[in-house]
Order: sequence, then structure tokens, then C-alpha cells
Amino acid sequence: MERRALATFQKIWPDKQARVTSPPVTMEEYPNDVISMEEMINIMVGDFQRILIYPQKGFQIEQPVTGELLKSYEALIQHGFSKHLIKNDQ
Repeated sequence: MERRALATFQKIWPDKQARVTSPPVTMEEYPNDVISMEEMINIMVGDFQRILIYPQKGFQIEQPVTGELLKSYEALIQHGFSKHLIKNDQ
């Protein structure tokens, strides 16, 4: 989410500087009564998809993505973490 926020900020205000931070918590500590681990992973997969496709739509700047990240993203989708993905027609 932070990476998407920064990429969007840099697209809209390329001449400004921004810092994006969050509390220092582990992945295991992040889920709570509102967001389960499963929901959190679904959100992360959806956010990563947007990092991949939003630059082409003009919504944010392009972000470097390694082949290893793409493989992990695809594996998570294959394991059913697709609840927050944008469908092809959107």
C-alpha cells in the first residue's frame, strides 16, 4: 500500500518529495479483529497487481519489479488469493 501511495504521489506531484512510513510491525502482528491474515494477503496481492497495471493507465509511476516478485504474486493467485484483483475488463 505504501509503495502504491508513493508511486501515485510521484505521478501527480513529480516535483515534490514525500516519505511514506508505517508502524514497525511484523506480518504476523498486522492482522487483527478487523483484517484477518487471509484478507491482508488478498489486499497485498490486489495492491501488487495495481503496481503492475496502474502505470499504463497513467495513475502512478512505474515501479521496479523483479522476476522473483512476479513468481510469488502468481503463486499467491494460484493459491486463491485473488479476492482484491481487478478483473480484465476494468
